[in-house]
Amino acid sequence: MKKYFVLLLSFVLFAVQAQKTTKIGYIDMDYILEKVPEYAEAKNQLEQKAATWKQEIETKKNEIKKLKDALASEKVLLTKELINDKEEEINVLEKDMLDYQQKRFGPQGDLMIQKSALVKPIQDQVFNVVQDIAEQRKYDFIFDKSSDLTMLFTAERFDISDFVLKALERAGKKVELTKKQQKIQDAKDVREFDTKENPEILEKEKAVQATKDDREKKLQERKDAIAAKKKEADDKRAALLKERAEARQKLLDDQKAKRDALLNKKKENK
Repeated sequence: MKKYFVLLLSFVLFAVQAQKTTKIGYIDMDYILEKVPEYAEAKNQLEQKAATWKQEIETKKNEIKKLKDALASEKVLLTKELINDKEEEINVLEKDMLDYQQKRFGPQGDLMIQKSALVKPIQDQVFNVVQDIAEQRKYDFIFDKSSDLTMLFTAERFDISDFVLKALERAGKKVELTKKQQKIQDAKDVREFDTKENPEILEKEKAVQATKDDREKKLQERKDAIAAKKKEADDKRAALLKERAEARQKLLDDQKAKRDALLNKKKENK
């Protein structure tokens, strides 16, 4: 298997050199499986079964050990026939224990069978999603990082595992989107892929946004300065009008006071 992957990798590297437009991506199947809720739940149940089987094997081992210890302590008191019978009984129990261990944990045992049955449906879904992504995004090769293929270096921007997880999540929810919603979702997916594969796009957008923010900040500062000047002028105008009104009122009050004083004087003279 490893030889096959080495040959495949050599072919890919040759293709990359021969054709610069070759597009390569990879997934991490172990990472994807751990993120799928159904797999995590089923895996937990399987681990509980395995723990029970291990406990059963340990119990059998302890029983055999007790028989061996008892035989060792009683051996000098037993006849050869009884010793042979007990040794044969122990051998049968050991064989049964090893058979049981093989049945549960062997290459073709219950653990491997149930684990394979657990993983296969999810793997099939992942393979279908990967195939769709490869066709949509024009990938030439997509590898599995968790396989026997030794990947000496993997640039994170070529990892499409999270995109596969999102596709699985949408498929699991079985949500029917309207054409408009689907269009928005497709555009979002394209955007995420583009910025993941080409981080420089995001950097350029950040630079453009920073320039835009700086321009808007300066514009706002000018608006605030104009508003401050207008407020200052309005305050001065209001203060001047108030001062004039107070002066006018004082003049009127003085004139009234003079008239009142003159009238009072005339009354006194009469």
